[in-house]
Amino acid sequence: MSPGASDWLERFRRYLANERRASPHTVSSYLRDLRALSAFCDREGIPQWSDLDAVRVRVFAAKAHAGGLAPRSVQRRLSAVRSFYEFLLREAQVQRERGAAGAGGDLRALRGNPAIEVRAPKAARRLPGTLDADQMARLLAIADTTPLAVRDCAMMELLYSSGLRLAELTGLDLEHLDLCDRTVRVLGKGRKERIVPVGGKAVQALERWLKQRAAWAAGAEQALFLGRGGGRLGRRQIEKRILYWARRQGLPQHVYPHLFRHSFASHLLESGAELRGVQELLGHADIATTQIYTHLDFQHLARIYDAAHPRARRKS
Repeated sequence: MSPGASDWLERFRRYLANERRASPHTVSSYLRDLRALSAFCDREGIPQWSDLDAVRVRVFAAKAHAGGLAPRSVQRRLSAVRSFYEFLLREAQVQRERGAAGAGGDLRALRGNPAIEVRAPKAARRLPGTLDADQMARLLAIADTTPLAVRDCAMMELLYSSGLRLAELTGLDLEHLDLCDRTVRVLGKGRKERIVPVGGKAVQALERWLKQRAAWAAGAEQALFLGRGGGRLGRRQIEKRILYWARRQGLPQHVYPHLFRHSFASHLLESGAELRGVQELLGHADIATTQIYTHLDFQHLARIYDAAHPRARRKS
């Protein structure tokens, strides 16, 4: 592509980070996908973004899938292209064109986004993994009282108690936690703020950590969870510590930070919580995202039914 066309990727990066307030992970993923699109355009002899059409976008997605990219990754790649072209439309770098009349005679909305009607291959529905209540209790039964163990226990208790995302946990400052009110204020996706309850066990674990934290803090550091150097604890460090404790506590499965969030939602629904309430606690914009946990809940009920109902028991 022309140098001028390539410059728009950097402008889009700044737009995502500064205006959309997208997470660093989203920014890096979208830019990686758009660089792949730029390389595809170079191979196809497409010099400008305005020269890309829906047929070529379909070819781009199809070749990625044929090359081994999973359907969900193709979906994300197309989402990046759609967002990029909405940005180009806003900046008047591509032209909006009026679509053809539909069956009812109404003109379709103005459009100039070549990816808007391109669909990714259908992905198989995957249910998120969870730990059951006994496994979670086993993981959190940490008898070690060293400062490192106290910090790790507080992190894991808070992840499970409040259903936080990893990015939400790493972004917490001291001011976000109110132990008197038993709440924590978190900044979720799209910079949306929500306040969620903190359970009794998590409050106790956090109180123990806060007594230790002052000895770790470097200067005026405000992060709730600190590394050995006194600065904010990073994502990768948290992942490693959770994996360490899962192995030490004898859990056979792979344990990762988001598993606490999945388990939080599943256990609430198993205990009779309303779906809409769980949606609010998780900070989901769309209730369809929360509904996947109802399938997990049904699996739990199905296992009870199969084990207990006289006509459901299978003969050996």
